Amino acid sequence: MSAPSGVGINALEADLSFLMDFADKNHERYLTAMPFPHIAIDDFLRPEVLDAVVRDFPSRDSEPWEAMIDKDQKKFAANVVSKMAPSVRQVLYFLNSREIVNFLEKLTGIEGLIPDPHYAGGGCHELRPGGFLKVHADFNWHKQMRLDRRINLLVYLNKDWQPEYGGNLELWDTTMSHKVAEYAPLFNRCVIFNTTDNSYHGNPVPVGCPSDRSRRSLAFYYYTNGRPAGEVSESHGTLFKNRPGEATVGEVTVSFAHRIVPPIVLDTWRKLRKR
Repeated sequence: MSAPSGVGINALEADLSFLMDFADKNHERYLTAMPFPHIAIDDFLRPEVLDAVVRDFPSRDSEPWEAMIDKDQKKFAANVVSKMAPSVRQVLYFLNSREIVNFLEKLTGIEGLIPDPHYAGGGCHELRPGGFLKVHADFNWHKQMRLDRRINLLVYLNKDWQPEYGGNLELWDTTMSHKVAEYAPLFNRCVIFNTTDNSYHGNPVPVGCPSDRSRRSLAFYYYTNGRPAGEVSESHGTLFKNRPGEATVGEVTVSFAHRIVPPIVLDTWRKLRKR
């Protein structure tokens, strides 16, 4: 595949020496970050590579987009890589590569990470004006690969993003009583974090950018065959959570089900979901 304009033919999409040095120096910082292991890295990829992704990002009316709109979210996602421009495919493939897995294992201390060739739930994401994603814990089980989800990696594509546009990634404490950290979705900023049932995060404030703009990102998830005993739980989809004063349809439904459905039926249902 030919290199993007301005990138040497032998240059990778990122400076691996920088990334491995960053991982070595920030491993402890990552592990001790609150409210759960995470870190933000600016200037993550070579800017000229990401410039091409911005230029060729799927247009609003293009085929790959899937609308995900309900009371808990208003977002668009695209993960059919074959329908994307070569520049976008190149970065998607790179961020699923051995080089990035090596970097993530060194940074996080999690060995045996496996990238997802299906880009389940990942790929290109877009929040258009008014878009949001409520605070949640992610799905924890890849049904096709039968693996446990462990790491999220997000890369933002938004140049000249103004604070009043919103769209910040928020990280919340385990009791959902307060926001602990947040990151603006700035161009070439990467946020990496562990995913467990207590890794509450989201973009709950609706995006307020101009009508001709949107909050764009690339999302990648990495898995292992098994996880630490303290993190094991039944397989589940996205678990939306309440910020103070909020209620989600999903939680109301689950609460109602627990009141009217016998426990043995719920247990059987959970086991079937994991097959």
